[in-house]
Amino acid sequence: MKKIGIIGAGFVGQACATLFMQAGYQVMLSNSRDKNTLFSVARGIGCEIGCQQEAIEFGDIIMAAIPFINYPQLPTEMLANKIVLDTMNYYPKRDGHFQQLDNYEITTSELIAKHLNKSKLIKVFNAILAKDIVKDAKPNDKLNRRAIPVAGDDLLAKQVIFELLDRVGFDYVDVGSLSASWKFERAKPAYCFPFNRQQLQNALMQAQRDIELPENSWNKLLQN
Repeated sequence: MKKIGIIGAGFVGQACATLFMQAGYQVMLSNSRDKNTLFSVARGIGCEIGCQQEAIEFGDIIMAAIPFINYPQLPTEMLANKIVLDTMNYYPKRDGHFQQLDNYEITTSELIAKHLNKSKLIKVFNAILAKDIVKDAKPNDKLNRRAIPVAGDDLLAKQVIFELLDRVGFDYVDVGSLSASWKFERAKPAYCFPFNRQQLQNALMQAQRDIELPENSWNKLLQN
């Protein structure tokens, strides 16, 4: 059973830590502050806590659950040869504007992969709301599962993540390389809707590079 180190202890990081612990993985949660600030959170989840370096050294798989604007702070050398799960989404109002992204010249994951050029980057767990990560997982029901989109350039690393998703209780759709990950970035038809595999495949086919859904529509539609 592989160990998972999580960089970022926000809602997504905490939810994934809970999900992975429930599936039997060993997990270490870290944040950018004093790790002792996570003591009560980790006690409730049952995971270990550490600083960023400790989480990276601990994990066979590393999850980056931080705001997109902070991706340059991820340590390239320390993450060399690691499978890194990219959960990040680009929100211009929060992150500021990146011209290459605004012009649809590159995907968010390709930008991150240029920085983490010695890692095996996999785009996953970005297209699901934090509150749904534990709620929608069905580890004991393989027939009626929510599907998660996945993209990555390393086929063996993707296979590891497919197995992880199956274990924690999700179906998956292999969207292809990181260059195709725009199909499930923020404001695309596949973003954060609770689709099964066929529905997700249909939503991915509907995606157009330069057309975005109205801001926050995925939250509003799910509340109706």
